[in-house]
Amino acid sequence: MRAILLAAGLGTRLRPITNTIQKCLVEYDKRPLLDIWLYQLSIHGIGPFLVNTHYMPKQVEKYVKASDYTDKVTLSYEGKLLGTAGTLVSNMDFFQNNDGMLIHADNYCISDFSEFIQAHKDRPKECLMTMMTFKTDAPSSCGIVRLDDKGVVLDFFEKSDSTHGNIANGAVYILSGDFMEIIKSDFNNAFDFSVDILPYFMGRIYTYYNKVYHRDIGTVESYNLSKKYHKNTFKKQANRYEK
Repeated sequence: MRAILLAAGLGTRLRPITNTIQKCLVEYDKRPLLDIWLYQLSIHGIGPFLVNTHYMPKQVEKYVKASDYTDKVTLSYEGKLLGTAGTLVSNMDFFQNNDGMLIHADNYCISDFSEFIQAHKDRPKECLMTMMTFKTDAPSSCGIVRLDDKGVVLDFFEKSDSTHGNIANGAVYILSGDFMEIIKSDFNNAFDFSVDILPYFMGRIYTYYNKVYHRDIGTVESYNLSKKYHKNTFKKQANRYEK
């Protein structure tokens, strides 16, 4: 399964760290975040990859060229940010009419991606995509979902100040070919995936709950918490899936 990793953002919430480094390259024991993503996805048989760039693109290009994944990664530079939906629309052909993954690569995530793919294959027939969810300790900074008893999204509250629970959208998706056909025909001008697309698919989004670890590293405090987890647990959790 192919995957688009969204990695072009400015990382404004993570300043001053991102004044000198692209957010997707912030380090965990000297290992870039993007490397952690590519490692995990690869050991689950996922790839090749498309990574979009904009802010500090030369840093990302340098990392990819020197990485173990250089032959698996296509870089797509955006002179002007296309938005999370715009990048998908512009690179739809990358998926070759098959199901594919769309990932916000500026989150720290450890998960069983093979189990995630199987959940997508077993999704209810009315669902066109599968969203990874996680339990957040900061609901107001996330997109919170309300689910039915089958795990299908009924409501989506994007960074709402109201209390709607703590099960959040992890911004890791598997999109079906049927879903992408609808996007091609009806959402060509969409910019933000969460705002311009997701609300139109309530009742047709299945979910997979990440039982391992997922954190939005949008702030320095949150980034430091994820680094603490990585130092203590990453090798144990991630390496268990390596074949």
